Amino acid sequence: MLPTSSRTDLTPIASLPSLYNPRDLALIRRTVAIDTNDDEFALFIHWARSLRLDPLRRQVHAFVFNKNDPKKRRLSLVTSIEGFRAIAARTGNYRPDENEPAFICDDALKSDNNPAGIISCSVRVWQHSHQQWFPITGVAHWEEFAPLKTIWIDNAPTDRKALDRSGKWADMPFLMLAKCAESQALRKGWPEDLANAVVAEEIARASIELNPAQAAAEGATLERLERIGGKDALIIDWLDNAPLAPVPLGQLADRIVAFVRARRSDAQTVVTWRERNRHALREF
Repeated sequence: MLPTSSRTDLTPIASLPSLYNPRDLALIRRTVAIDTNDDEFALFIHWARSLRLDPLRRQVHAFVFNKNDPKKRRLSLVTSIEGFRAIAARTGNYRPDENEPAFICDDALKSDNNPAGIISCSVRVWQHSHQQWFPITGVAHWEEFAPLKTIWIDNAPTDRKALDRSGKWADMPFLMLAKCAESQALRKGWPEDLANAVVAEEIARASIELNPAQAAAEGATLERLERIGGKDALIIDWLDNAPLAPVPLGQLADRIVAFVRARRSDAQTVVTWRERNRHALREF
């Protein structure tokens, strides 16, 4: 357990006792984070603690894609829609809309790939500012979020697509798309709190096994990340309540020196920072 003195954002709150209890950490590892390795699990807990969300309440998830392929293995840290709402509610200027999500549908579009013929969904939330409430609307389109995968025949792609039915998109299409729309609205209204967060429904397509063309596209993306320094980077918590973001390795040493110098009179904060980032610092 981290020391309890001289802390602000690290103070345990009632909803997060599990993050400081070794037995519950073991339970998280065996259940909601079962696919993670040691470093991935440390990052997941670090991220959940930073957001002040509880994995055991399914507010945050750790998804490991291509877990059996070391070259393609990728960890995605995902927030549930309940986690999004909790973060927004914590600001004190959020309230949900009293109306149900609004859908645009076309019966002519009904098919195996779109069981309800949905075109789009819009969800409104409210934010209080300047002594009044303002509506914020998020819109999600079926074609952009539904997990449709290309059908391959004889190692060649076709123009046909199939809806992935391993999840809930086929059985609960309205609910799934509404979550995507609501997350858009919440990110729009509270960008500082939710800028780097996504809900599971938004990455449903990413959970589909990559076909060769998609793998090539992902490879091109990785090359671009390498050029801008996004691949060779580490996520560091600077104890500033800002969203976590990767720091290129070439900049990290200077950032650390500047951080320590600015807090040379507050040794406890430096110790707390070191403990919070011990896994990333060890990797560095």
